[in-house]
Amino acid sequence: MSGADGEGSDAGDDEKADATDDEKADATETEPGVDDALAALEAGFGLKDERRTGWQLRGVDDPESVAAHSWGVCLLCLAFADDAGVDPDRALRLAVVHDLAEADTGDVPTRADPADEPVCAAEKERRERAAMADLGAPFSAVAEAWEAYERRDTAVARFVKDMDLVDMCLQALVYERERRYDPDGTFDSEYDRLDEFFATAEPRLSTDVGRRLYDRIRATYDALVDERTDGDGTTD
Repeated sequence: MSGADGEGSDAGDDEKADATDDEKADATETEPGVDDALAALEAGFGLKDERRTGWQLRGVDDPESVAAHSWGVCLLCLAFADDAGVDPDRALRLAVVHDLAEADTGDVPTRADPADEPVCAAEKERRERAAMADLGAPFSAVAEAWEAYERRDTAVARFVKDMDLVDMCLQALVYERERRYDPDGTFDSEYDRLDEFFATAEPRLSTDVGRRLYDRIRATYDALVDERTDGDGTTD
């Protein structure tokens, strides 16, 4: 029987709360798939440290990570989805996972000359699909979004791909403006400065908004380079 001050009732409530907490803890420990999900997320977090290889090849000082690039693509998608006439939420889903496989495969740069590619397109796809078999397995939404981006058979996926390319060009402009590399340094390319990044992006653009953004960024980049180059083509 409870005392007049209700101490007995409080004690009973405390015991019930403790039991509920224990049950929740047991459920968390035994819930199927949690460990696999956390392991996949931990592996995916490797994108935070995976540097974008193209910038490294060009000698850019402290280049962005793949995760930073993905954030840039997301921001571009949010900013221009309405202009493109696509669902911004759907675009963000695809953008945030579009390079997830690179947490396992590493970043493979696209070169203007296919002969300079470190691996062929078919092998790159095989490696990325193998990586996503693990990274996307615990999360059906992640796997579905990545696959939708790879198929490129919707307006949203094509828009996200264009924002992926626009992000690269905008980042090239940032590095040029900040002088984050030696324009006269040794680089295995026929292109000067950061021109190859624009050369690889342009033929792959497929949307009006992507083309419009590319043209504006390229014009700004070219004007900046012209300001820093003497009439005989030497760097100032």
